[in-house]
Amino acid sequence: MKNKALYPMMECTIMVALATGLSFLTLFKLPLGGSVTVLSMLPICMLSIRRGLKWGLIGGFIYSVIQLLIDLSAVLSWGLTPAAVAGCFILDYIVAFTVLGLAGVFRKHGKVGMILGICLALALRFCAHVLSGTIIFDVWMPEEWSSPFIYSICYNGSFMLPELILTCAAAFALVSIPQIVSVKRIR
Repeated sequence: MKNKALYPMMECTIMVALATGLSFLTLFKLPLGGSVTVLSMLPICMLSIRRGLKWGLIGGFIYSVIQLLIDLSAVLSWGLTPAAVAGCFILDYIVAFTVLGLAGVFRKHGKVGMILGICLALALRFCAHVLSGTIIFDVWMPEEWSSPFIYSICYNGSFMLPELILTCAAAFALVSIPQIVSVKRIR
C-alpha cells in the first residue's frame, strides 16, 4: 500500500471512531430516533474539509453503517413493515449520514466555504430525515397535526437545528485557532 493512501485512510478511521464516540454523548434524545449530540457530526465534516469529498463520503458512509448497527435493535422494535424498515435504513441512516461527507464541497473558499459546506451537509441530512418522516413515520403523527410533511419538518428540526448551530459554532471556533488552520490546510 502506498503511503499517500495510508494517511487519509488512517485519518478517516480516526474521525469515524471519534464521531461514533461522540454520538454516545447525547444532550437529549427523541422517542422515535433523533438526538442532539455533543458534536458527533463534526469529525466527518472536518474529514471532508481536510481530505475532500472522496474521503468525506467514504467516512460518512462508514459512519452511517456503524450508526445503523448501533440503532438496529431500536429500529426493529418500532413495528415497521419490512418495506418501511428498508426505507428507514436507507433514508435515516445510509443517506442521512453519508451526505455529511459533502461538507468539504466549498473547502477552497476558506472559513465561509467551510461553514457553508457544513450547513449544506446538515441541510441534506435534514431533508433525508424529513422525507423519511413524511413517507414512513406518518403513522405516528399526532392527530392534531394535519400534514405529515409539516410534522416531519418540526420533529426533525427539533434536533437538527441545535445540531447545526453547535456543529457550525464548533467548526468556526476550531478553524479560528492558528495551529488548527495550519494543520487542516484551511485558508
